[in-house]
Amino acid sequence: MDILQIVCIGIVAVILSVTIKQQKPEIALQVSIVTGLLIFIIIVVKLASVIDFIKDFSRKADIDVTYITILLKIVGIAYIAEFGAEVCKDAGETSIASKIELAGKVTIVILAVPIISSLLDLVIKLMP
Repeated sequence: MDILQIVCIGIVAVILSVTIKQQKPEIALQVSIVTGLLIFIIIVVKLASVIDFIKDFSRKADIDVTYITILLKIVGIAYIAEFGAEVCKDAGETSIASKIELAGKVTIVILAVPIISSLLDLVIKLMP
């Protein structure tokens, strides 16, 4: 079970970080960042099969793959921005964390323009 592995990695990292934090707080932060990246990589590897399933299903349902790709990019940006912001918050840099969150939100809006445009075109066509 992958979740058991992830939880064990997290617990070991927390114990290590708390122990080291008193002597070398900068190393404790590095342990936290490396642990977060390791867990993130484990999760991303597992998401590959889900992404393939979604793309296959969209082809069968005759949904434009461009829209599915955009949606997957949006989800990826949201997770990456949240991860980066949380790392900054762990380091005590809430101001930088909020800027990362803002950048993620703006990037998502920019990527969503084709989908919004398509929806607005559909609404215009449906109106009498």
